[in-house]
Amino acid sequence: MPGEAAEILLVTGDAYLQEEARRIVAAAGGSLELAADVGAAMHGWDGADVVLVGSDIRELPPRRQAPTVLLGRSVEGDGLWRLAAALGAERVAVLPEAANWLAEYLSVSGSPEPGGFVIGIVGGCGGAGASTTAIWLAQAAAGHGISTILMDGDPWGGGLELAITVHEVAGLRWPDFAETRGSIDPVQFRDSLPVAGGFAFLSWPGTREAFTTPDAGSVAAVMDAARRSFELVVVDIGRSEECLRTFAWDCERILLMTTAHLKPAVAAARILNELPPLDTGLVVRGGGPSAVDAQLIAESLGLPLLGILPEIRGAAAGTELGRLLDLGRRKSVNRFARGVLELNGTSE
Repeated sequence: MPGEAAEILLVTGDAYLQEEARRIVAAAGGSLELAADVGAAMHGWDGADVVLVGSDIRELPPRRQAPTVLLGRSVEGDGLWRLAAALGAERVAVLPEAANWLAEYLSVSGSPEPGGFVIGIVGGCGGAGASTTAIWLAQAAAGHGISTILMDGDPWGGGLELAITVHEVAGLRWPDFAETRGSIDPVQFRDSLPVAGGFAFLSWPGTREAFTTPDAGSVAAVMDAARRSFELVVVDIGRSEECLRTFAWDCERILLMTTAHLKPAVAAARILNELPPLDTGLVVRGGGPSAVDAQLIAESLGLPLLGILPEIRGAAAGTELGRLLDLGRRKSVNRFARGVLELNGTSE
Protein backbone atom coordinates (compact mmCIF):
# COMPACT_ATOMS: atom_id res chain seq x y z
CA MET A 1 0.00 0.00 0.00
CA PRO A 2 1.38 3.44 -0.94
CA GLY A 3 0.70 5.73 1.99
CA GLU A 4 -1.84 4.85 4.65
CA ALA A 5 -4.66 2.37 4.15
CA ALA A 6 -7.67 4.05 2.59
CA GLU A 7 -10.79 4.52 4.69
CA ILE A 8 -13.59 3.15 2.54
CA LEU A 9 -17.30 3.61 3.19
CA LEU A 10 -19.75 1.25 1.51
CA VAL A 11 -23.40 2.27 1.41
CA THR A 12 -25.69 -0.57 0.30
CA GLY A 13 -28.22 -3.01 1.61
CA ASP A 14 -27.49 -5.48 -1.20
CA ALA A 15 -25.94 -8.61 0.34
CA TYR A 16 -24.14 -9.56 -2.88
CA LEU A 17 -22.50 -6.13 -3.25
CA GLN A 18 -21.57 -6.16 0.45
CA GLU A 19 -19.80 -9.51 0.14
CA GLU A 20 -18.02 -8.58 -3.09
CA ALA A 21 -16.88 -5.27 -1.60
CA ARG A 22 -15.54 -6.97 1.55
CA ARG A 23 -13.45 -9.31 -0.58
CA ILE A 24 -12.18 -6.54 -2.87
CA VAL A 25 -11.34 -4.12 -0.04
CA ALA A 26 -9.48 -6.88 1.80
CA ALA A 27 -7.42 -7.56 -1.32
CA ALA A 28 -6.67 -3.84 -1.64
CA GLY A 29 -5.60 -3.55 2.00
CA GLY A 30 -8.18 -0.91 2.82
CA SER A 31 -10.38 -0.37 5.86
CA LEU A 32 -14.10 -0.90 5.19
CA GLU A 33 -17.03 0.64 7.01
CA LEU A 34 -20.45 -0.68 6.02
CA ALA A 35 -23.72 1.26 6.12
CA ALA A 36 -26.92 -0.42 4.96
CA ASP A 37 -28.57 2.86 3.97
CA VAL A 38 -27.96 6.59 3.64
CA GLY A 39 -29.14 7.33 7.19
CA ALA A 40 -26.59 4.98 8.71
CA ALA A 41 -23.84 6.46 6.51
CA MET A 42 -24.32 10.12 7.47
CA HIS A 43 -21.71 10.30 10.23
CA GLY A 44 -18.85 8.79 8.22
CA TRP A 45 -19.64 10.00 4.71
CA ASP A 46 -17.41 13.07 4.36
CA GLY A 47 -14.55 11.58 6.36
CA ALA A 48 -14.05 8.60 4.05
CA ASP A 49 -11.29 8.51 1.45
CA VAL A 50 -13.57 6.57 -0.90
CA VAL A 51 -17.37 6.29 -0.86
CA LEU A 52 -18.81 3.22 -2.58
CA VAL A 53 -22.55 3.28 -3.20
CA GLY A 54 -24.61 0.30 -4.28
CA SER A 55 -27.12 0.51 -7.11
CA ASP A 56 -29.93 0.05 -4.56
CA ILE A 57 -29.22 3.58 -3.26
CA ARG A 58 -31.24 6.11 -5.23
CA GLU A 59 -30.82 9.32 -3.23
CA LEU A 60 -27.86 10.94 -1.50
CA PRO A 61 -27.78 12.69 1.86
CA PRO A 62 -27.96 16.50 1.59
CA ARG A 63 -24.73 18.49 1.33
CA ARG A 64 -22.49 15.44 1.10
CA GLN A 65 -19.76 14.77 -1.44
CA ALA A 66 -20.73 12.71 -4.47
CA PRO A 67 -19.94 8.98 -4.25
CA THR A 68 -16.59 7.93 -5.66
CA VAL A 69 -17.75 4.67 -7.24
CA LEU A 70 -21.19 3.26 -7.98
CA LEU A 71 -21.30 -0.53 -7.59
CA GLY A 72 -23.75 -2.62 -9.57
CA ARG A 73 -24.32 -5.97 -11.20
CA SER A 74 -23.71 -6.74 -14.85
CA VAL A 75 -27.38 -7.68 -15.33
CA GLU A 76 -28.41 -4.07 -14.59
CA GLY A 77 -27.09 -2.89 -17.97
CA ASP A 78 -27.52 0.71 -19.12
CA GLY A 79 -29.40 1.70 -15.98
CA LEU A 80 -26.16 1.77 -14.00
CA TRP A 81 -24.69 4.60 -16.05
CA ARG A 82 -27.91 6.59 -15.88
CA LEU A 83 -28.01 6.16 -12.11
CA ALA A 84 -24.34 7.14 -11.82
CA ALA A 85 -25.04 10.33 -13.75
CA ALA A 86 -28.03 11.10 -11.52
CA LEU A 87 -26.00 10.56 -8.33
CA GLY A 88 -22.91 12.31 -9.64
CA ALA A 89 -20.69 9.25 -9.14
CA GLU A 90 -17.13 9.60 -10.43
CA ARG A 91 -16.75 5.96 -11.54
CA VAL A 92 -18.87 2.86 -12.21
CA ALA A 93 -17.77 -0.65 -11.22
CA VAL A 94 -19.84 -3.47 -12.76
CA LEU A 95 -19.36 -6.59 -10.65
CA PRO A 96 -17.97 -9.17 -10.85
CA GLU A 97 -16.20 -8.07 -14.07
CA ALA A 98 -14.65 -4.91 -12.56
CA ALA A 99 -13.44 -6.56 -9.33
CA ASN A 100 -9.75 -6.46 -10.29
CA TRP A 101 -9.98 -2.86 -11.44
CA LEU A 102 -11.71 -1.80 -8.22
CA ALA A 103 -9.09 -3.52 -6.08
CA GLU A 104 -6.33 -1.67 -7.95
CA TYR A 105 -8.23 1.60 -7.68
CA LEU A 106 -8.74 1.22 -3.94
CA SER A 107 -5.15 0.14 -3.36
CA VAL A 108 -3.81 3.52 -4.45
CA SER A 109 -6.57 5.63 -2.86
CA GLY A 110 -4.44 6.27 0.22
CA SER A 111 -1.62 7.70 -1.88
CA PRO A 112 -0.95 11.43 -1.52
CA GLU A 113 -0.14 11.56 -5.26
CA PRO A 114 -3.30 10.82 -7.25
CA GLY A 115 -1.48 11.10 -10.58
CA GLY A 116 -1.89 13.09 -13.76
CA PHE A 117 -4.84 15.14 -14.94
CA VAL A 118 -7.08 13.52 -17.57
CA ILE A 119 -8.78 15.60 -20.28
CA GLY A 120 -11.20 13.91 -22.67
CA ILE A 121 -12.15 15.28 -26.08
CA VAL A 122 -15.56 14.31 -27.48
CA GLY A 123 -16.92 15.28 -30.88
CA GLY A 124 -20.53 16.40 -30.62
CA CYS A 125 -20.88 15.72 -34.33
CA GLY A 126 -18.87 14.24 -37.16
CA GLY A 127 -16.12 16.52 -38.42
CA ALA A 128 -16.05 18.70 -35.31
CA GLY A 129 -12.27 18.37 -35.06
CA ALA A 130 -11.97 16.32 -31.87
CA SER A 131 -8.95 14.31 -33.02
CA THR A 132 -7.22 17.40 -34.39
CA THR A 133 -7.83 19.25 -31.13
CA ALA A 134 -6.56 16.33 -29.05
CA ILE A 135 -3.32 16.21 -31.05
CA TRP A 136 -2.74 19.95 -30.90
CA LEU A 137 -3.47 20.11 -27.16
CA ALA A 138 -0.99 17.31 -26.49
CA GLN A 139 1.59 19.06 -28.67
CA ALA A 140 1.11 22.41 -26.92
CA ALA A 141 1.30 20.86 -23.44
CA ALA A 142 4.49 19.01 -24.32
CA GLY A 143 5.95 22.22 -25.74
CA HIS A 144 5.18 23.87 -22.42
CA GLY A 145 7.27 21.27 -20.58
CA ILE A 146 4.37 19.12 -19.34
CA SER A 147 4.89 15.36 -19.60
CA THR A 148 1.97 14.31 -21.78
CA ILE A 149 0.40 11.22 -23.29
CA LEU A 150 -2.18 11.28 -26.09
CA MET A 151 -4.53 8.29 -26.00
CA ASP A 152 -6.65 7.11 -28.92
CA GLY A 153 -10.00 6.14 -27.43
CA ASP A 154 -11.78 5.00 -30.61
CA PRO A 155 -10.85 1.55 -31.97
CA TRP A 156 -12.96 2.29 -35.06
CA GLY A 157 -11.33 5.62 -35.86
CA GLY A 158 -8.63 4.27 -38.16
CA GLY A 159 -5.68 4.90 -35.86
CA LEU A 160 -4.81 8.32 -34.51
CA GLU A 161 -1.12 7.77 -35.29
CA LEU A 162 -1.81 8.20 -39.02
CA ALA A 163 -2.51 11.89 -38.43
CA ILE A 164 0.59 12.35 -36.29
CA THR A 165 3.41 10.97 -38.41
CA VAL A 166 4.08 9.41 -41.80
CA HIS A 167 6.78 7.22 -40.31
CA GLU A 168 6.29 4.03 -38.35
CA VAL A 169 7.39 4.85 -34.81
CA ALA A 170 8.57 2.04 -32.55
CA GLY A 171 6.44 1.37 -29.48
CA LEU A 172 3.36 -0.43 -28.22
CA ARG A 173 -0.21 0.02 -29.45
CA TRP A 174 -3.52 -0.80 -27.76
CA PRO A 175 -3.66 -4.47 -28.87
CA ASP A 176 -0.33 -5.08 -27.12
CA PHE A 177 -2.13 -4.52 -23.82
CA ALA A 178 -4.97 -6.97 -24.54
CA GLU A 179 -3.71 -9.49 -21.97
CA THR A 180 -2.71 -6.93 -19.35
CA ARG A 181 -3.98 -7.48 -15.82
CA GLY A 182 -3.28 -5.72 -12.55
CA SER A 183 -0.83 -2.88 -12.08
CA ILE A 184 1.59 -1.75 -14.82
CA ASP A 185 4.96 -0.34 -13.80
CA PRO A 186 4.78 3.38 -14.75
CA VAL A 187 8.42 3.61 -15.87
CA GLN A 188 8.13 0.55 -18.10
CA PHE A 189 4.82 1.82 -19.45
CA ARG A 190 6.24 5.24 -20.34
CA ASP A 191 9.33 3.75 -21.95
CA SER A 192 7.27 1.33 -24.06
CA LEU A 193 5.27 4.00 -25.93
CA PRO A 194 5.98 5.73 -29.25
CA VAL A 195 6.83 9.43 -29.12
CA ALA A 196 6.16 12.23 -31.61
CA GLY A 197 5.94 16.00 -31.20
CA GLY A 198 7.43 15.74 -27.72
CA PHE A 199 4.58 13.63 -26.30
CA ALA A 200 3.97 9.91 -25.97
CA PHE A 201 0.95 8.39 -27.68
CA LEU A 202 -1.06 5.19 -27.51
CA SER A 203 -2.93 4.55 -30.74
CA TRP A 204 -5.04 1.88 -32.30
CA PRO A 205 -3.17 0.35 -35.25
CA GLY A 206 -3.41 2.30 -38.48
CA THR A 207 -3.62 -0.88 -40.57
CA ARG A 208 -6.28 -3.08 -42.17
CA GLU A 209 -5.24 -6.18 -40.21
CA ALA A 210 -7.58 -7.50 -37.52
CA PHE A 211 -6.49 -6.88 -33.94
CA THR A 212 -7.53 -7.88 -30.44
CA THR A 213 -9.37 -5.25 -28.44
CA PRO A 214 -8.43 -5.02 -24.74
CA ASP A 215 -11.31 -5.63 -22.35
CA ALA A 216 -12.46 -3.21 -19.64
CA GLY A 217 -9.97 -4.54 -17.09
CA SER A 218 -7.04 -4.08 -19.43
CA VAL A 219 -8.13 -0.56 -20.37
CA ALA A 220 -8.49 0.35 -16.68
CA ALA A 221 -4.95 -0.90 -16.00
CA VAL A 222 -3.59 1.17 -18.88
CA MET A 223 -5.45 4.30 -17.79
CA ASP A 224 -4.11 3.88 -14.26
CA ALA A 225 -0.57 3.52 -15.61
CA ALA A 226 -1.05 6.62 -17.77
CA ARG A 227 -2.09 8.68 -14.75
CA ARG A 228 0.95 7.52 -12.78
CA SER A 229 3.36 8.04 -15.67
CA PHE A 230 2.38 11.49 -17.02
CA GLU A 231 1.30 14.87 -15.75
CA LEU A 232 -1.36 15.22 -18.46
CA VAL A 233 -3.42 12.54 -20.20
CA VAL A 234 -5.32 13.70 -23.31
CA VAL A 235 -7.91 11.20 -24.55
CA ASP A 236 -9.56 11.39 -27.97
CA ILE A 237 -12.64 9.55 -26.72
CA GLY A 238 -14.74 9.00 -29.83
CA ARG A 239 -18.52 9.31 -30.01
CA SER A 240 -19.79 5.75 -29.60
CA GLU A 241 -21.58 4.65 -26.44
CA GLU A 242 -18.85 2.07 -25.82
CA CYS A 243 -16.09 4.69 -26.04
CA LEU A 244 -17.91 7.07 -23.73
CA ARG A 245 -18.39 4.36 -21.10
CA THR A 246 -14.80 3.18 -21.39
CA PHE A 247 -12.99 6.52 -21.18
CA ALA A 248 -15.28 9.43 -20.24
CA TRP A 249 -15.70 8.30 -16.65
CA ASP A 250 -11.92 8.38 -16.13
CA CYS A 251 -11.64 12.07 -17.01
CA GLU A 252 -11.40 15.09 -14.74
CA ARG A 253 -12.50 17.40 -17.54
CA ILE A 254 -14.26 16.89 -20.85
CA LEU A 255 -14.12 19.16 -23.90
CA LEU A 256 -17.21 18.84 -26.09
CA MET A 257 -16.54 19.82 -29.71
CA THR A 258 -18.99 21.14 -32.28
CA THR A 259 -19.01 23.24 -35.41
CA ALA A 260 -20.69 26.64 -35.49
CA HIS A 261 -23.92 25.48 -37.15
CA LEU A 262 -27.40 24.56 -35.95
CA LYS A 263 -27.55 20.81 -36.69
CA PRO A 264 -24.14 20.04 -35.17
CA ALA A 265 -25.10 22.07 -32.10
CA VAL A 266 -28.25 19.96 -31.67
CA ALA A 267 -26.18 16.79 -32.08
CA ALA A 268 -23.76 18.07 -29.44
CA ALA A 269 -26.65 18.58 -27.03
CA ARG A 270 -27.59 14.92 -27.43
CA ILE A 271 -24.01 13.79 -26.78
CA LEU A 272 -23.91 16.06 -23.73
CA ASN A 273 -26.80 14.11 -22.22
CA GLU A 274 -24.67 10.93 -22.40
CA LEU A 275 -21.63 12.40 -20.64
CA PRO A 276 -20.87 11.80 -16.96
CA PRO A 277 -21.39 14.71 -14.53
CA LEU A 278 -17.89 16.14 -14.87
CA ASP A 279 -16.33 19.55 -15.47
CA THR A 280 -17.30 20.05 -19.13
CA GLY A 281 -16.62 22.91 -21.51
CA LEU A 282 -17.34 23.67 -25.16
CA VAL A 283 -14.91 24.15 -28.03
CA VAL A 284 -16.34 25.38 -31.34
CA ARG A 285 -14.66 24.83 -34.68
CA GLY A 286 -14.29 27.83 -36.99
CA GLY A 287 -16.99 30.02 -38.37
CA GLY A 288 -18.10 31.20 -41.81
CA PRO A 289 -20.92 33.22 -43.39
CA SER A 290 -23.66 30.88 -42.14
CA ALA A 291 -22.09 30.25 -38.74
CA VAL A 292 -23.98 30.55 -35.48
CA ASP A 293 -22.32 32.66 -32.79
CA ALA A 294 -20.11 30.37 -30.67
CA GLN A 295 -21.07 32.07 -27.39
CA LEU A 296 -24.75 31.61 -28.23
CA ILE A 297 -24.18 27.88 -28.78
CA ALA A 298 -22.35 27.63 -25.47
CA GLU A 299 -25.15 29.41 -23.62
CA SER A 300 -27.79 27.19 -25.21
CA LEU A 301 -25.87 24.10 -24.04
CA GLY A 302 -25.23 25.54 -20.60
CA LEU A 303 -21.45 25.18 -21.00
CA PRO A 304 -18.56 27.61 -20.75
CA LEU A 305 -16.95 28.43 -24.10
CA LEU A 306 -13.30 27.39 -23.73
CA GLY A 307 -12.06 28.23 -27.19
CA ILE A 308 -12.64 28.42 -30.93
CA LEU A 309 -10.62 25.99 -33.02
CA PRO A 310 -9.08 28.03 -35.85
CA GLU A 311 -9.70 26.99 -39.42
CA ILE A 312 -6.26 26.13 -40.79
CA ARG A 313 -5.85 25.75 -44.54
CA GLY A 314 -4.56 22.28 -45.29
CA ALA A 315 -5.72 20.72 -42.00
CA ALA A 316 -7.78 18.05 -43.76
CA ALA A 317 -4.87 17.14 -46.02
CA GLY A 318 -2.52 17.27 -43.04
CA THR A 319 -4.65 14.68 -41.27
CA GLU A 320 -4.44 12.34 -44.26
CA LEU A 321 -0.70 12.91 -44.74
CA GLY A 322 0.35 12.66 -41.11
CA ARG A 323 1.34 16.32 -40.90
CA LEU A 324 -0.92 17.73 -38.19
CA LEU A 325 2.08 18.34 -35.95
CA ASP A 326 3.56 20.66 -38.58
CA LEU A 327 0.35 22.68 -38.63
CA GLY A 328 0.20 22.62 -34.84
CA ARG A 329 3.28 24.86 -34.71
CA ARG A 330 1.35 27.81 -36.14
CA LYS A 331 0.83 30.74 -33.79
CA SER A 332 -2.97 30.69 -34.06
CA VAL A 333 -3.08 27.00 -33.13
CA ASN A 334 -0.64 27.53 -30.28
CA ARG A 335 -2.71 30.42 -28.89
CA PHE A 336 -5.87 28.31 -29.10
CA ALA A 337 -4.29 25.32 -27.35
CA ARG A 338 -2.68 27.40 -24.61
CA GLY A 339 -6.00 29.09 -23.94
CA VAL A 340 -7.91 25.83 -23.63
CA LEU A 341 -5.22 24.33 -21.39
CA GLU A 342 -4.96 27.57 -19.39
CA LEU A 343 -1.20 27.73 -19.94
CA ASN A 344 0.66 30.97 -19.30
CA GLY A 345 3.52 32.31 -21.37
CA THR A 346 4.34 31.63 -24.98
CA SER A 347 5.76 28.76 -26.97
CA GLU A 348 6.63 29.22 -30.62
